[in-house]
Amino acid sequence: MEDTAAAAAAAEKASSYRYWVREATGDAAPLPVPRKLDPAANGNGNGNPPPLGSVWNQAGTWEEKNLNSWANSRIKDLLGSLGSLEFPTGKASIDEVSKCLGDAFQVTVRNKKRVGYNYELSLRFSGEWLIKEENKKVKGHLDIPEFSFGELEDLELQVRFSDDKDLASDDKTRIFKELKSFLTPIQEKMRMFEEELKGR
Repeated sequence: MEDTAAAAAAAEKASSYRYWVREATGDAAPLPVPRKLDPAANGNGNGNPPPLGSVWNQAGTWEEKNLNSWANSRIKDLLGSLGSLEFPTGKASIDEVSKCLGDAFQVTVRNKKRVGYNYELSLRFSGEWLIKEENKKVKGHLDIPEFSFGELEDLELQVRFSDDKDLASDDKTRIFKELKSFLTPIQEKMRMFEEELKGR
């Protein structure tokens, strides 16, 4: 009886499928050989152009690439080169981009590339205006609240003075309006940024 049970168990063991194979047998499939992906491979061999995105994403499904490092540096370069503007009673210049917070990215979806960004900026300015026959130095920030790709026409510019206690209300209003002239060159620089971002 024990011999019959042992023989049945041995027969079942020999014929049954085992998931964990500890020993390779002669009829086992060969182990896969690792091979390096070729980024220069032209498509999938049927004459189609290669898919966008990474080599591993041949289906071109979803892939997101972070462009923050490049974008932050490029925005600072572009807006830092705005220079100065002359006004009827004064002049002002952008000294630096004091705040550049946000994200820029490239997304590949269904083999189509899309880019985008979302930023919040602050530019430090300094200027000099003729107020009551005296040249007064004025400093502050031009703030651009949250804005995204394709929203440059709706860009808002807010002015913050660092020290405005010596300025009368009408002088502040005049300087505020004149500083808003920086909006057009800022939009032009950001259009350049958007074009460069599309080409990445």
